[in-house]
Amino acid sequence: MSNRIAIHTNTAEETRRVGQIIGESASPGDVYLLTGPLGAGKTCLTQGIARGLDVDGYARSPTFVLMTRYQGRLILHHADLYRIDHPAEAWDLGFEDIVSAGEDVLIVEWADRADELFPDDALWIDLDYAVDEDPASCEVIPDDDGAVPARHSITVEDAPERFAGLLRKLEAAAH
Repeated sequence: MSNRIAIHTNTAEETRRVGQIIGESASPGDVYLLTGPLGAGKTCLTQGIARGLDVDGYARSPTFVLMTRYQGRLILHHADLYRIDHPAEAWDLGFEDIVSAGEDVLIVEWADRADELFPDDALWIDLDYAVDEDPASCEVIPDDDGAVPARHSITVEDAPERFAGLLRKLEAAAH
């Protein structure tokens, strides 16, 4: 099995379902580092991870508060570094303490803005817009409930060995 996987989703709910698989597989000390442009699905994926961790309620993007903590079967720390200008600004968020304790799960959106702060065994997940070759397929057609589909591309490359089981689950779910 490769340590690279790419999954394409057609709706925000499908992106959340991928996240739910990640959350159901999460272990104490897991760190998920999310990258990608605005609107590429980072928060949708995080909402699914929270669902998979049995977090009550709805995980919201902590863009203005920088980090939110949720209680589920494991404590989930959800950070968003979009508003930082320099990695040193993220230092005071306490990532080192969270990681060194090894008991909680950490998700960081816009992690590439402070990549030197994170452990080598973190799982980097890149999200982007899913684009088809056929321009006609780019027409936005609302779902039955009126929601506009959010088509995402979710890619994991060079995954640390500790995530091999998760990649197998994601690969199976993608087919």
